[in-house]
Amino acid sequence: MEPNNTVIEEGPPWSTVARFATFDQADKKRWELTEDKELQVKVHYQGTESSPYFAVKTRVDPNLAAATLKKEEKARRKKRLQKKRRKK
Repeated sequence: MEPNNTVIEEGPPWSTVARFATFDQADKKRWELTEDKELQVKVHYQGTESSPYFAVKTRVDPNLAAATLKKEEKARRKKRLQKKRRKK
């Protein structure tokens, strides 16, 4: 069998919103944040065996992030072109 050489693109980074001692508290916060359709939310188990906690993490939806990056890039190119035209 040949190995698959698929390239996986990474999305925007996850940021920690809050930390809780129990999963129930973290799950409650997750459901509050899921009302925003632009965010992806997850509960992540972290910590050591002696001091475990649950972190609620969010990030912008990768599909929306790619669209905003394209808009920013286009605006940057347009601004640069206008600056060149003014110098002439």
